Amino acid sequence: MNLAQFQRRGYVKDATPIEFLPNFSKALDNKVNIYIKRDDLLPGTAGGNKTRKLDFCIADAVAKGSDTIITCGAVQSNHCRLTLSWAVKEGLDCYLVLEERVKNSYTPQASGNNFLFQLLGVKGITVVSGGSNMMEEMEKIAEKLKAEGRKPYIIPGGASNALGALGYVSCMEEIMNQMFTQGLNFDHIVVPSGSAGTHAGIIAGMIGNNINIPVTGIGVNRPKAVQQEAVHKLANQTLDLIGVEQKVPAEKVIAFDDYVGPGYSLPTDAMVEAVKLLARSEGILLDPVYSGKAMSGLIDLVKKDYFKKGSNVLFLHTGGSPALYAYLDTFRK
Repeated sequence: MNLAQFQRRGYVKDATPIEFLPNFSKALDNKVNIYIKRDDLLPGTAGGNKTRKLDFCIADAVAKGSDTIITCGAVQSNHCRLTLSWAVKEGLDCYLVLEERVKNSYTPQASGNNFLFQLLGVKGITVVSGGSNMMEEMEKIAEKLKAEGRKPYIIPGGASNALGALGYVSCMEEIMNQMFTQGLNFDHIVVPSGSAGTHAGIIAGMIGNNINIPVTGIGVNRPKAVQQEAVHKLANQTLDLIGVEQKVPAEKVIAFDDYVGPGYSLPTDAMVEAVKLLARSEGILLDPVYSGKAMSGLIDLVKKDYFKKGSNVLFLHTGGSPALYAYLDTFRK
């Protein structure tokens, strides 16, 4: 696959580390060997997976002469934080549309990413109720800005379109190279699955490079069937964009919904235990919305012998630790 045909801004210059987690693996009785891909260490304010996607999306915005970025997410959105931070770096204004997926959950004075939105100098925040049509809400802001002579560019939630998913096609190629150069061989990859772009990009990268490693997604928001269809559709759109004729077999897309709990962003006991276990065994911070719930899923799957005993399992850490500071009461119980 030739990803060089697509413009990017060069935000990702070096491979993120792959680390073995000996203490964490031991805590799970050494049933499997758990490794972690540290995309929480990507560049951008406080790091996280969206930098890979924004590398391509913001390049498109700059190429089109845009002076303003508009994007959306939940009230503690890591994607919004990173989009804003890269817009600042590029000298672009940034407007955010935040969805109250949990009623009355937005507090301007909140810590976590809410604080960082203000610190980074967001130009405007619009808060809408859960279930709103987010593209329509962003287009309303875009029309107002156009009337003022501005040139806005809309990036969908999570930068999860085919262009953004290229960031994780590239990541899969990066992992493949690390496996070769570091003498690693993974039997399984586990990824958080939310707005679908990361999960879809990894699978598209697998198919396009003929890498036959099973990928299991741990969903954080939608029912299994809905999430799997979203990932499958976007993975195929991404392959179409690259020019790969081969398509993704539906059975290659797995996104468990067993670990969402009462709803998106709502804490679960298993998430809290997963965050604490990784922090106290390896000194690595997860987030309460995505990577924490995904890790709780991995832990449960290990206990249920979902992975072959002695296998090497790679967990993709998508970042998001600033959101921890908006959940202090949850972790101090």
